[in-house]
Amino acid sequence: MTQHRIASAWKTYFFIFIVIAIMGGILPQYVAAQDFLSKKEKTKIIEQFVQNQMQGSRIPGVSLIIVEKGNIAYQNGFGYADVASKKPVTGDTLFELASTSKAFTGLAILQLEKEGKLKRTDLITTFIPWLQLYYNGKHASITVRDLLYHTSGIPSTSIQYYPESDADDALEQTARTLLNQPLNREPGSSYEYATINYDILGLIIEKVTGQSYETYMQQHILQPLGMNDSKVGVEKIPPVNMAIGYRLQFTVPTAHSPAIYRGNTSAGYIISSANDVAKWMNVQLGDVQLQGMDPHLIGDSHVPDQSVEPLDEHTYYGAGWLVQQGINKVIHHAGANPTFSSYITLLPEEQMGVAVLSNMRSSTTTTIAQGVMDIWNGKELEGNSQPDGMLKVEQFSTYVFVIVGGLGLIGLMLIALCMKRVVKQQRYRTALKGKRLLLLVIHTVLFAAGIILILNLPNILLGGMSWTFVDRWAPATIMFTLYSLLVTGSVYFVYGLMLLSTKKRLET
Repeated sequence: MTQHRIASAWKTYFFIFIVIAIMGGILPQYVAAQDFLSKKEKTKIIEQFVQNQMQGSRIPGVSLIIVEKGNIAYQNGFGYADVASKKPVTGDTLFELASTSKAFTGLAILQLEKEGKLKRTDLITTFIPWLQLYYNGKHASITVRDLLYHTSGIPSTSIQYYPESDADDALEQTARTLLNQPLNREPGSSYEYATINYDILGLIIEKVTGQSYETYMQQHILQPLGMNDSKVGVEKIPPVNMAIGYRLQFTVPTAHSPAIYRGNTSAGYIISSANDVAKWMNVQLGDVQLQGMDPHLIGDSHVPDQSVEPLDEHTYYGAGWLVQQGINKVIHHAGANPTFSSYITLLPEEQMGVAVLSNMRSSTTTTIAQGVMDIWNGKELEGNSQPDGMLKVEQFSTYVFVIVGGLGLIGLMLIALCMKRVVKQQRYRTALKGKRLLLLVIHTVLFAAGIILILNLPNILLGGMSWTFVDRWAPATIMFTLYSLLVTGSVYFVYGLMLLSTKKRLET
């Protein structure tokens, strides 16, 4: 009996062992299959999401890359690098990174500090003695740190004064535009994003190293990072893989080649591809160690300046990065040039990053990156379907242009009709006096007030900007609308003068 029980127990143990062995072999395969299907489904959702966003915002081309734990988890190109030739976007297509370039300049400053060539506490006049800036009429002491963290007090409106230049001293030309601009706030007291801060840092890099900014960055930052396809600055003859830049014109993406602002290179003109940006993100996440690149510098660039008020909820500025403190740390930055835009977002704790590059200025790159991050992490999309704000402005401008243009044509017809009546002597000239003189004064004052209002709209609506800034950075339709308003206003002013200076002849 005892032997029978022992034999039965052994059979039971053997059966359990066999079941465990079978499940041990099958279950991992089943789980892996489930993970594979899950990623496949996520990919489908991501691709549909990106295409919908591009269509809604009229973006010609987008390059998307996801990195995870040191590897490229997903990469795809959407749309066209060149619409006319139907050249598709690939992982090697080059884009202007715009303001996501700032993190490269920030890293270079930290690198030079480690080498003992400068300190963040150094005054900028140590390197650029003539750059004396003032706050409330008094000389202000600005440090390298203030530039790095956007606490210099330099106004954000300084971007509108950038000189058009491809000269070797373009960074100095840009810095000199500040000599006639007072500071908005006391240096070090608070945050105000001014892209020119990083152009001054670029000039400091040139002064300290004796090299051009472009040469230093290529040799000491991009090459050690293995970003061999990336460039520094806009080249007169674009690289073979360079995407064509576009801007909206009457709601249609139109190829556009902006003027060269070499003096803005260190703040917004690193040229790179999704595949190279993947290397950049993996270094930022600490998943790749590179010879000649101190990993502590990367970590230091993610440490924000918390001595000032946050620029957003729990968000402070680091060395070219926005750092959002919270349950999960998020490191990110957006970039927008006249014809390109980008967004990079990193989750250090999850060792994951997403980058979106596009060949049109659009805030939708941010929407896409944040949406892709949510989809990849299994979260529901929230508020990721809103259209691009720039497109809304473009659409509104187009409507206004059509309406104002129509009114202008009617005005021209009225002038022609009035002239016809004068020629036929149905109207005759009359003296401007009394009531007619008063109406002329009112008419002239209203016309002048309207012109002054139109010319000052950017200053009123954009906090001190000018039409020059709008012309450089906004969709082309806005400028066409401006001209149509001025011309139509002038047409009706002339028509009013004709009515006031002539009188209908009464039939006898």
